This record gives sequence, C-alpha cells and structure tokens, in this order.
Amino acid sequence: MEDTMRNTYLAADFGGGSGRLIAGSLFQGKLELEEVHRFANRQVKLGNHLYWDFLSLFEELKTGLKKTARKGYSVKGIGIDTWGVDFGLIDKDGNLLGNPVCYRDARTDGMPAKVFRILDEQAHYAETGIQVMAINTLFQLYSMKESGDVLLKAADKLLFMPDLFSYFLTGVANNEYSIASTSELLDARRRNWSLSAIRALGLPEHLFGEIIPPGTIRGKLKEEIARETGLDTVDVIAVGSHDTASAVAAVPAAEGPVAFLSSGTWSLLGVETDEPILTEEAREARFTNEGGVGGRIRFLRNITGLWILQRLMSEWEMRGEKQSYDTLIPQAADAAISSIIPVDDALFMNPESMEAAIRNYCRDHALPIPQNKAEFAKCVLRSLAFKYGQAVERLNRCLPSPIRRLNIIGGGSQNKLLNQLTANQLGIPVYAGPVEATAMGNILTQAMAKGEIADLNELREIVMRSVTPEEFHPQK
Repeated sequence: MEDTMRNTYLAADFGGGSGRLIAGSLFQGKLELEEVHRFANRQVKLGNHLYWDFLSLFEELKTGLKKTARKGYSVKGIGIDTWGVDFGLIDKDGNLLGNPVCYRDARTDGMPAKVFRILDEQAHYAETGIQVMAINTLFQLYSMKESGDVLLKAADKLLFMPDLFSYFLTGVANNEYSIASTSELLDARRRNWSLSAIRALGLPEHLFGEIIPPGTIRGKLKEEIARETGLDTVDVIAVGSHDTASAVAAVPAAEGPVAFLSSGTWSLLGVETDEPILTEEAREARFTNEGGVGGRIRFLRNITGLWILQRLMSEWEMRGEKQSYDTLIPQAADAAISSIIPVDDALFMNPESMEAAIRNYCRDHALPIPQNKAEFAKCVLRSLAFKYGQAVERLNRCLPSPIRRLNIIGGGSQNKLLNQLTANQLGIPVYAGPVEATAMGNILTQAMAKGEIADLNELREIVMRSVTPEEFHPQK
C-alpha cells in the first residue's frame, strides 16, 4: 500500500496465541493489506486460575496504533475482533475488575450438568440455539455465582473481549451482536438477551448491555489515546467482532448457501443462513447459531482444530526438537499411519502432554501408536478430516439440500494436506483461502459502516477480486 492518503482501516485481530494489527484499503476494486504489528498472546496461570494478560494486550494494541500513525496512513476506522465467550467486568466507575479468565480455566468443569438442573436443556436450545460447551460464557458466569465471586457482585457491566478493548479506546460500553451470540445467553430469534435464562440462573441483569450489530460506529478514539498514539480521534467501529464472524463475511462465494470451515486453533464448520435453525435434530447434532455480518446467522459446529497439532509443535520445541510446518506436513503426507483419534474428546482439551495423550489413547484402543513426528501429524490431520466428514453428514440432515462445496478460510487453509484429506473425506470440492479472511472481513465491514461498500454482497465481490482460492478435488 504505497498511497498513504487512501482511506485506511485498521483490523486489530486477537487470537488465542498471537495478535496483529493489519491496515487495509481499497484500490481499483481490490483490498490491499499490510501487517503493521504482530505480538504474542499468552495465557498466565496465577493462583487458582488461568488468565489472559489484558493489560499487556492493550499496550500491544496501542503500540500497533503508534506504528500505524508513524507510517502516515489516513486512518478512518479501527475494528477489533477476538475469540469468543471470554469477557471482562467493569465497575460503575469504569475500572477493570481483574484480568479476564481464559475459557480453558477449570472453573467451568461440571457446570453444564448443574445449570441443566435449573434450565430445561431442550427448551434452552430452542431459544438460544447454542451448542452446549462448558467454556461458554453462561457456564463461566454461573461458576462465579456459585462460588460467590466478589467480582461478580462488584461488577456494573460485562464486556466481551472485543467490547472491552473498544471500551478502553472510546469510553463507550456496549455488546456487539456476533460476540454476544457466543455466550449462550442470547435469544437467537429476537437477537437480544435471553432474560428468562439470565433470571432463572440468578445472574445480575444489569451486567448485560445494549446489543449493537456489526457495522455500527461505537465511538471516537479517546483524545488522550489519540495524542499518545499520534492518530486522530478516528471512529472505532463494531465489526463481526467474533473473529469467525469477520472471517465468514469474507468467504469468496457468490451463491448460497455459503458453506465454510474457518480453520485455525478451532475449526468452525457450517453454513450461513438468514434465520436460526433451532430444531431438536440441530441440538442433538451439537450445532450452534451464532451471529454474523449483514444480519446473517452462522449455523455451525465447533470442532477442536489445529490446537492439537499446535500443542505437539510447542512440546517438541520445548524439548529442543523444533519443527517447521514446511518440512513436517510433506513428511506427514507420506506417513502411512491409519489411527483416528476423537479430536473433541476432553482428553485432548488441555493435557499436560499432548503427545502422551495421543499415545495413551491409541494404546488403550488397540490402534497403531505414532512412532515419529510425521506420524503424529498425519494422525491428527486424518482425525480432523474424519471429524469434518461426520459434521458435514449431520449438517446436511439439517438443510434443505446438501452442501456442494466447502470454503476453507483462515490460517489453517494453508495446510494443503488437511485440505486434500478434507476433500477426500467429504467427496466434494474444497476451496482454500483467503488466509487473511478475518482481517479482510473486519476491514471491509468497517468500509461498509463508512459507506464505501453498500452491503455484504459487494463485500464478497471485493474479496473475490482480491484473492484466488486454491482448489482441492476429491481423490481416491
């Protein structure tokens, strides 16, 4: 992006392991991107809990804003997206009440069973349409209530992670729709808080604020932050602030239903619909109805994604046996191991050693045990593709007609072996890319809020002009 006078939008994209700021602008009908700042995001174990280091993350966000200002871009908007379900609490004076707790914390262990002694699970799904996962905000909050957590009693507002960043940039507190929908506390049809669930569980109603749709201008950058960073008091814009909502907005497909697999630490596999699907079949298949951009619903299944392989890579690096994906994945393609592990099993959620967890599972179930790194990688990727096949089979039962193609987006779309295994398993073409779907959706939703883009259809046309997905066809 050489012309710094073009309208530029900043995407602040926070992932579970890293974050970055990406600048984007439209030029001759295409979107051009530049990474401005990248930083690590880590979970911190302190006392009895696992936290996110929000203070450090906010400082990294400001560092990215400073770098952008030094580059001289004409910044017109800032949009923030993060992972789902986690939140911070602020008091009536606007102070942060402690670092946000990570969804992998053990405080929600056993909470779904306790909650569904109070709520009717079927009726609850028929209202919220969310896949029951112990990590969901509902169970985090109920665990705080049950333990008598003083922070819950002192809190004035609940802000999901992107809402929290936006609040400290602008001073405006509200809840963006797509991220709020991950909480399991939203009425899927009315697209507002499920007060019946909130009241039944005895959660403080005043915590839950105004819900705003993607494409809403939240407020202006505070003057003191504008001075500190060197930016103007630019608009901070609510995008699809659940990162998958931004990613799905940037699926390069013109015809519906748009079927997607957002591939990263988590795999989110589903289709875009106009209205939620709240059937008993959908509940039993563990599908979820989350908010999207342009009033759409993301009807999807949460599946453990590349987290298992990422943990293996991290373990090997800690042992001084660092691997690169560029060498490991081709080796894995040639590995002959046939073992399939259940990637969503609690055994693989956060074990002390992922390698040991896989080895023990295979031994206990009389499966071939991986003997080297290539075999471990092949086992994980085969298992993911197998799980995707099961999920698509259940998905198709919930739809009027089966999906004809799958768009894989996000960082995992670079894994050519997984893409090919997925095409083989599903028996339909797979289109991989864009890698930067989240940033593209974030930036183009900002442009839509500012009137540069008319609607979601035009947004996707720009994506299709800007990237060429790689095709993978089923092989025997």
